[in-house]
Amino acid sequence: MSKFLDFLEEWLITLLMGGATLVIFFSVIHRYASGFKIPYVQDFMVSLHFSWAQELCIIMFVWMAKFGAAYGVRAGVHVGVDVLVNRLPTEWRKTTVIISVLCGIVFTAIIGSLGLKFVWENGMHYAIFTALGMATGDLPQGPTTPDLDWPTWAVYSAVPLGSYLMCFRFVQVLWTFLKTGDLPHHDHAHVDIDGIDEDDVNELANRTATPALNHAATPATGGAK
Repeated sequence: MSKFLDFLEEWLITLLMGGATLVIFFSVIHRYASGFKIPYVQDFMVSLHFSWAQELCIIMFVWMAKFGAAYGVRAGVHVGVDVLVNRLPTEWRKTTVIISVLCGIVFTAIIGSLGLKFVWENGMHYAIFTALGMATGDLPQGPTTPDLDWPTWAVYSAVPLGSYLMCFRFVQVLWTFLKTGDLPHHDHAHVDIDGIDEDDVNELANRTATPALNHAATPATGGAK
């Protein structure tokens, strides 16, 4: 289950980032290309409508930020001031870390619950009741976004989903810390070579070192006579 969440989290962030980049790129190209008075081309460009691009990019970046925050907890890339914590005695440091992670769990659980309540009252209950064939009564259908005309409850669902996933990551961090005493740490100097054969790495290192060894072993032929 955890591996599936890891895979889904990473691919979702990747697709959102790549998709937003492409939408912005084509939107900028469309804006500038529409200004050139080229027969047929300008008419075609003007006929295309990219008014929805900005709204879509905002939505994609919000979703990317929420799930990226959960990834940050898992990978240990969140910014933290730990100078004082590292100088504390071992037991105090352990207690401080536990309290900090527990605060993260409580905070993200509260934000997720409040976000779920907001989404539910913003039209999610109407959508679910309609999908199940249940009577909606006086339940509001909920508003939609201005350009894409998407239901806002679906857009805002990034808040409860991302917050609950972040809460789950904090629980994982706490469980690992209680068992091993280690916290997730992202080493920026580390180069991941997973998937590269060890023989290839050794061969590359030997080929890199060989010219230097040959140069050092070659006697100097010049000099004063």
